[in-house]
Amino acid sequence: MRAVPQYAELRCLTNFSFLRGASQPEELVERAKQLGYAALAVADECSMAGIVRAHGAAKRVGLRLLVGSQFELDWGEASGDDAAPFTLTVLACNLIGYGNLCQFITKLRRASPKGSYQLAATELSGAELADCVVLASPRRMSEPAQLQALARWLLTHFIGRCWFGVELLRLLSDEMWLHRLREVSQENAIPLVACGDVHFHVRSRKPLQDVLTAIRLGNPLTDCGLELQPNAERHLRTRLRLAHTYPEDLLAETLAVAARCSFSLDELRYQYPDEVVPLGETPVSYLRRLTYEGAGRRWPAGIAARVQAQIEHELALIAELRYEHYFLTVADIVRFARSRHILCQGRGSAANSVVCYCLGVTEVDPARMSVLFERFISKERNEPPDIDIDFEHERREEVLQYLYARYGRERAALTAVVICYRPRSAIRDVGKALGFAAQTVDTLAKEHQWWDGQGLQPERLAEVGLSADELRVRQLIELTRQLLGFPRHLSQHVGGFVLTKGPLCRMVPIENAAMADRTVIQWDKDDLDALGLLKVDCLALGMLTAIAKALDFIGQRKGYRFEMQDIPAEDAETYEMVCKADTVGVFQIESRAQMSMLPRLQPRCFYDLVIEVAIIRPGPIQGGMVHPYLNRRQGKEPVSYPSEALKEALGRTLGVPVFQEQVMQIAMIAAGFTPGEADGLRRAMAAWKRKGGLDKYQHKLVNGMTARGYSLEFAESIYQQVHGFSEYGFPESHAASFALLVYASCWMKRHHPAEFLAAMLNSQPLGFYSPSQLVQDARRHGVEVRPVDVMDSCIDCTLEDLPHQPAVRLGLRLVAGLRQEAMARIVAAREVRVFDSAEDLARSAQLEQHEMKLLAAADALRRLSGHRRQQVWDAAALRAQPQLLREASFDEALLELPAAPEGEEILFDYAA
Repeated sequence: MRAVPQYAELRCLTNFSFLRGASQPEELVERAKQLGYAALAVADECSMAGIVRAHGAAKRVGLRLLVGSQFELDWGEASGDDAAPFTLTVLACNLIGYGNLCQFITKLRRASPKGSYQLAATELSGAELADCVVLASPRRMSEPAQLQALARWLLTHFIGRCWFGVELLRLLSDEMWLHRLREVSQENAIPLVACGDVHFHVRSRKPLQDVLTAIRLGNPLTDCGLELQPNAERHLRTRLRLAHTYPEDLLAETLAVAARCSFSLDELRYQYPDEVVPLGETPVSYLRRLTYEGAGRRWPAGIAARVQAQIEHELALIAELRYEHYFLTVADIVRFARSRHILCQGRGSAANSVVCYCLGVTEVDPARMSVLFERFISKERNEPPDIDIDFEHERREEVLQYLYARYGRERAALTAVVICYRPRSAIRDVGKALGFAAQTVDTLAKEHQWWDGQGLQPERLAEVGLSADELRVRQLIELTRQLLGFPRHLSQHVGGFVLTKGPLCRMVPIENAAMADRTVIQWDKDDLDALGLLKVDCLALGMLTAIAKALDFIGQRKGYRFEMQDIPAEDAETYEMVCKADTVGVFQIESRAQMSMLPRLQPRCFYDLVIEVAIIRPGPIQGGMVHPYLNRRQGKEPVSYPSEALKEALGRTLGVPVFQEQVMQIAMIAAGFTPGEADGLRRAMAAWKRKGGLDKYQHKLVNGMTARGYSLEFAESIYQQVHGFSEYGFPESHAASFALLVYASCWMKRHHPAEFLAAMLNSQPLGFYSPSQLVQDARRHGVEVRPVDVMDSCIDCTLEDLPHQPAVRLGLRLVAGLRQEAMARIVAAREVRVFDSAEDLARSAQLEQHEMKLLAAADALRRLSGHRRQQVWDAAALRAQPQLLREASFDEALLELPAAPEGEEILFDYAA
């Protein structure tokens, strides 16, 4: 009996070769380990998007992972009878080879539109892929002359490190194909090696792979023909089956190829840029100097001993973990933004850091808060910090382009986001592939509700006339279930930027984003965390745009630059307004749920706003924390603490845990968690819905608390609160950062309502309420709001002087459907001459009839045409004229219409 041979699979696609591979990287790795493979090469097509997941799985199960990629090549303009397309699988031998491969993928992706690449054999040089080995897989039944041409090309570029990959897939032509390849191999001294061309980990995934092919081609399965694989052999086969399929020498050669490849992702060493450190300074000395200079500005009367001790503690930990460059780079980004008067503010766990506050990255004084630095950086955890910075949403692009310009496209890129199949998208794509009617599939997808879970429910199927008893419907149910969670494509993160000292493109491939002038890496934030790579989140926040514009308006009225720090603290009139829930349009506390809470909580100071921001969240609500806190605040029940030790952690919130930091402190004080374990609990809470993993902390938390004298009832209640926080609880530092913007927006609404309204309208789309609702609310507060008028309105809303407070003139931007170019032409034409009729306006500003109709519907032509019905008539009467007659006037009698009734006017207002 033939012995079961050792085997290394050298060509394997995952589902990160989008709509090609039908198994997750983890599934492939685990299956290869089960089958006793010596190694597995994950080689997605022109991509490294799935390699980090495969690396993590391989480390967990103890399988050797080979890192590579594969490419489809043609011969370009040299294509002829002796040239046939082929697949080239490239495996990295070492760190240099991996860098070369990533740089090569980057070159191909950057030269093509998002999601595509092109590669001709005549354009590829072996030097580009030095320290790599290659496997060429010709198209089945290529002619001998074509194989000879391919052999000559391989020897020219990859001599001594190339193989012909042989895929024997139980086809009638296998024996003839192997014979033909052996002849070419022997004539050219290019060895043959077995390959599986793996697309899925088990053969039962073949139907899903067929569906993915149909989705990729945009055709139903019945029309895919030879594009579908003829059988299910492209799975990870048992070594016994391989022994009966391949000659012994081809199987043994897989081990020889694998032996050439020693690279592991663990070899990657991340280095942060060092441009921000001036000559004569070290990162440690420069960060220390900037921190204490900032501390002097923050506390001009002197730094408290407690604060100084915290600064020294943080600087020591930052130096020990070698994160100085990261903090200095973030500070440089903030410095640039402020030099351009771009309003920005750090938030999230970074607000726990005194160093971040001194550097100007965050605006919440940690001395006023119960900070927990371990929430931000932990030596025990030794994972990279994560600093989120919000910028004005209309000006964030300036910051992103600054980073590209400062560090170059080879060293800076956005993080990717993996867009995965969810129930509705899976139903649509699988349904179309199986040939269901488009209307049926669309209705079924739309009718799927979140409470239906992940599967297709019988009642939903019945609603569109389908029965689960039918074979095709059962296939729809099963294949939809299998497709859920599969990656569909890469998108760009909302603002996570990766910066490196050396070429980033040698660490991870970079490709074009869908948005112009944006580039993204092929890894997402979870991949970065797994490898310990640092990123900084440059996020967009619309309210910062509104606040910045309101500050400009206020400054224009006052005659000097008015900034956030000029807003008076703890203004009684502002809190009085907030307590009445008069908060339409302000930040965070404008929803109905927040409005219903405000009169009960009665915020009277800044910290009350911090609690208000945090308490109306699924975490505190589902954890049963809202009513106990309100009852204690209102004196309906006494304030009590489970122990004196916990009083320090819970004192600011009347004995009720409201923030994530408090849950961590309870775990450390009452259950004996280390800071790293407490942060692990926080991370499990944050990822519970996606990954689970929270239950493993129940035993340690409950037992740890009972062992320290706490009652079982209290311990269980704390665990239930932890579960509640897993539904989305706020860290105190994050709530405090947002509370600053809450207070600023409320103060503006109370003391400068006209300026605040104009700024809000100029920052749309934004917030909870429509422009119409914002205008109505401002009028209730005594603000005069003047309508859009082509004779007075600019593109943006503006302020017009009145004796006591300005009036707001609505801008052309509020005319629904009117393009920016048309608005600019109106304003430019008005600077040349005053319009005397609607026809004059259309002629001077070169407006088309539909643009005039939009203006008429918005009542913007009133001073030219009169009432709205007349405006609409005049606009409809305009006709496009030839260029020679565009300046000519036509005399004809005007038709005067009666004004529209009030009801019709209201309909016009809603439509416009």
